Amino acid sequence: MKRLEGKIAVVTGGSSGMGRATAKQFVAEGATVIITGRRQDRLDAAVAEIGGAIEGRVSDIANLEDLERLRAHIAGTHGRLDVIFANAGGGTLGAFGTITEADFDRSVTTNLKGTFFTVQTLLPLVVDGGSIILNGSIAASLGMPAFTVYSATKAAIRSFARTWTTDLAARRIRVNTLAPGTILTPILSEQAGLSDEQVAGFLAKFAAETPLGRNGEPSEIASVATFLASSESSFITGVELQVDGGYAQV
Repeated sequence: MKRLEGKIAVVTGGSSGMGRATAKQFVAEGATVIITGRRQDRLDAAVAEIGGAIEGRVSDIANLEDLERLRAHIAGTHGRLDVIFANAGGGTLGAFGTITEADFDRSVTTNLKGTFFTVQTLLPLVVDGGSIILNGSIAASLGMPAFTVYSATKAAIRSFARTWTTDLAARRIRVNTLAPGTILTPILSEQAGLSDEQVAGFLAKFAAETPLGRNGEPSEIASVATFLASSESSFITGVELQVDGGYAQV
């Protein structure tokens, strides 16, 4: 039997990168998956590539009206959720002393507010014993230059997993944080504001400093998210599982 057979899952930010890879694996493991994103063309491309029991919904996690529409759609179409992968996020990188109010608000609104209200809005649909997975970052526990606001928002997400674990304990809903290292996704060029040259330098630096000698693939995050979504992790809650090739571990 497939590990997620019969489960209903939502993956925010599922049109590219880690979210797309995770949605693909969820479907392969038997789940019905709703992916969200801000661009219809990218959602359509992801749905076409993945195929099977998947649908795309245009939705911005920072927009509460979008989240309410998403909740209403899932309630009317599926009636419940077994898994939430709150994956969507982003932000602008910049050295402390150069951060504008717009930079700050972009990171906080997307990562902190967006993640919080995604889970709170969809929570009434989550079945007892369900799984909530938050996408954090190793930046939450490291003092990385130019990551000041981004790191703070990801540290808050780690805190959410702790407090929601206790808040939801009576319903046996497991809440865990998945903390990626450097993963080969479009986020650095599309959201962090880095040039192609800066992205190449960033990736080369982190690959060289990672004990496994390379950066991660989105599919490697998907495998861990699938584990956290499945009954294989039934006695795991409140943790931060770092998937970083050892970068933040040694």
